[in-house]
Amino acid sequence: MADNKSNLSLMSNFAEQVFVNKELSNLGVYMHDDYIQHNPFVEQGSEGFKTFFNNWFSAIPDFNYELKNIISNDDFIWVYGSYSGTHTNEWLGIPASHAGYKFDAVDIFRVENGKLAEHWDVLDLYNLFKQLGSIQ
Repeated sequence: MADNKSNLSLMSNFAEQVFVNKELSNLGVYMHDDYIQHNPFVEQGSEGFKTFFNNWFSAIPDFNYELKNIISNDDFIWVYGSYSGTHTNEWLGIPASHAGYKFDAVDIFRVENGKLAEHWDVLDLYNLFKQLGSIQ
């Protein structure tokens, strides 16, 4: 069973490096190479994660993440936050809309041996796609 304080530190550092600094070169510090992803838009493993977020950061140059809450319980971490930015380049098959967006998400991570091993998320995709103009 994981230490809740260590998990909170892991997630805080991970969020700062990846979502604030947009630094993806040292994912191995935070994430297992065989990281299991349950979001169908993201390929498996740390390389799939890296590719997905490099594409997101490229499509949304003013990408912003606001961490609102972290809860750790044994081997699981729940993170609540908001993503926002301006859709400047093609992303998820959607041509650049130049629209601003903001949506909330809850991410759930399983920690194994001090690193992120598995991920699930609950995203307000309807709100995101509506703001990008891809649905009415």
